[in-house]
Amino acid sequence: PAPPMDHYADRQFAPADMAKARHDMMFEQGGQPFYQVMFNLAEYQARQGRDGYRWDGEAWFGGDINRLWLKSEGEGALREGVESAEVQALYSRAVGPYFNLQAGVRHDFQPSPNRTYATVGFEGLSPYMFEVEGALFLSTKGDLLGRLEGYYDQRITQRLILQPRVEFNLSAQDVPENRLGAGLTDAELGLRLRYDIRRQFAPYIGVSYVAQTGRTADFTRAEGKDPTTTSFVAGVRVWF
Repeated sequence: PAPPMDHYADRQFAPADMAKARHDMMFEQGGQPFYQVMFNLAEYQARQGRDGYRWDGEAWFGGDINRLWLKSEGEGALREGVESAEVQALYSRAVGPYFNLQAGVRHDFQPSPNRTYATVGFEGLSPYMFEVEGALFLSTKGDLLGRLEGYYDQRITQRLILQPRVEFNLSAQDVPENRLGAGLTDAELGLRLRYDIRRQFAPYIGVSYVAQTGRTADFTRAEGKDPTTTSFVAGVRVWF
């Protein structure tokens, strides 16, 4: 017998009608663009000396394979303004069911002097359901930085979720004008407990510990500041 042919229904129905039906089906099964805006962290930080605030958000637009991303994060102290603020614009491409490669540009608005970086990184879901993200940043001045972060959602109930979170920042060289030393510049450990009032809206409380290391800690001490900070946090995780 003759081997089966692709699009066999074209023999029974008008090929143009079947081509349109196939196009519509592929569009509805992942071919159309989607979008999401999410703030993973939007919080008030109570700490010794001066209270502060922090945000960490992202937005994307695209399909299953190709997406455009905007990311922003930063922090500051109440009544003293923003201490650090960055925005990233990235192209993302899926390289498997669970991971995406990303490339683009990052600009730091604070601290001064401002810096712009070429960016390459990854983001995805590792085994055992850990969300991980890593990136390398090469500035227009030739400074190379790195970042690795991850978190895990441990469900206590369907709505109550405990999230441990860790972040490491690194520098390949001293950057005195930005008060960064070579090596591991700082590490953060956090633990947050949130309650999903709705999946899109979840208030949380928790604690965050940040420790600068090496030369970065020396720069901070030279300014009369403590290189370690413990904060009790309260905030909201929201997406739409």
